[in-house]
Amino acid sequence: MRFWRVWRRNFDAFLKYFYVNLIGNLGDPILYLVGMGFGLGSYMGSLRGVPYVQFLAPGIIVSSAMFAASYECTYMTFLKMVHLKTYDAVIATPVNIEDVVLGDIAWGASKALFSGAVIFAVVAAFGLARSWWSLLVLPLAFAVGFLFAGLGMLVTTKSPNFDFFSYYFELGITPIFFFSGVFFPLDRFPAWLRGAANFSPLLHAVELARAALAGKRPPHPYAGAAAIVVPGIVLCIASMRGMRKRLIR
Repeated sequence: MRFWRVWRRNFDAFLKYFYVNLIGNLGDPILYLVGMGFGLGSYMGSLRGVPYVQFLAPGIIVSSAMFAASYECTYMTFLKMVHLKTYDAVIATPVNIEDVVLGDIAWGASKALFSGAVIFAVVAAFGLARSWWSLLVLPLAFAVGFLFAGLGMLVTTKSPNFDFFSYYFELGITPIFFFSGVFFPLDRFPAWLRGAANFSPLLHAVELARAALAGKRPPHPYAGAAAIVVPGIVLCIASMRGMRKRLIR
């Protein structure tokens, strides 16, 4: 349970650069929401019976959580592990490697929650949160963040340098972002692409968030939640083992 100390260390560092982090993490999602939701949406009209901005908003919330956690547990973790030697310093204390990894993953999920919460506040200010059930997107953002923080941490255990993360984001995170129903339904895509998209945890998160903001019950809520939570736990355990192998040789 000493992972809490690692989480607190990251939180204290975050507060020192709060406004810089706020702008960096939230600029793109808000631009997507306002620029595409209201700009492009004025030409598209409704989609699935709702205005395009209403269709877009849930996906922007959960995808911002994905990006916040992914950046935190790839670039920032690699910086602390290799260049700043923070990991070496921490594991010289009673805190062990598993505590460090879980603390960083929990912090990545917390940043995802923070990012999702601010975007949700913007969405609610525009009147796009139709029900109190909309608040369920906040724990959903945390769960998405936990999953992608674990995935990012696992990639970091294999990364030789910063350039390696370009492949991860371009070949992994970006396709997930565009083919998980954030910007458009996947109904008209080929069957093989729709089948592949079902393996994307972000797709299930988008569907859950879209139902929550509309105040409706999603078609398969428990299966969708399991598709996010179970891989997140597995990735967390795998990243702990991978980091132990990397740091202790």
